[in-house]
Amino acid sequence: MASFKVSVGISNRHIHLSQEHIEALFGPGYTLTKTKDLSQPGQFACEETVTLIGPKGTMPGVRILGPARKASQVELSATDTFKIGVKPPVRDSGKLEETPGVDVEGPKGRVHLDQGVIVAARHIHMTPEEAAEYSLKDGDHVRVAVPGPRGGSLDHVLVRVNSNYELDLHLDTDEGNAFGLKNGQQLEVSTD
Repeated sequence: MASFKVSVGISNRHIHLSQEHIEALFGPGYTLTKTKDLSQPGQFACEETVTLIGPKGTMPGVRILGPARKASQVELSATDTFKIGVKPPVRDSGKLEETPGVDVEGPKGRVHLDQGVIVAARHIHMTPEEAAEYSLKDGDHVRVAVPGPRGGSLDHVLVRVNSNYELDLHLDTDEGNAFGLKNGQQLEVSTD
C-alpha cells in the first residue's frame, strides 16, 4: 500500500458561468474581475457574485469562479441545497446530466439553468507524473486519513489527473467542518 501527503482546499458554494451567461447577468462584453488566484493554475475567484433562486428560497452573494466555462455549473454543499430547495446529486465537476437547475440573478439580468446544480464529489487534483508515481489514474478512488479530535476517514475520494493540475484535495464546507479541517492542512492519502 502506497501513501502520500496532500494539502486540503475547502470550497465554499460557488458558480462557474459560460460567457453567454456572464453577459446575460452583467451586460454585453462583460469581463470578470479577478480578486485572487485559486490552488489550480488559471482558476480564480472573482469580485462578482450572483443570487441563486430555487423553489424554496434565495441565496445571495454566491461567488463566481473564473475563467468562463463551456457550461454554467453551480457547486453547493448539501446544507446549501436545503436553503433553496434543490436536490442535486454528488457529481464530478462537468458531469451535469440529470442534475437540477436553478435561476441565477445578476445586476443586469436573470438566467434559468435547466441543469447544472451539483454537490461536488470530494476529489484530489494531480499531474500525470504524480499519478504515475503513486500508481494511480484518472477516475481512481483513494482513502484519506483525518487525524485529530474529529478525525476519521474520507473514503471514495476521486482522483482527477491533468497536466494543468496542482496536487490538492478539494472538499466542500460540510466535509471540512465535519472533520474540523482547515485550508492547507496536510493529510495522508492511502492508495490501497
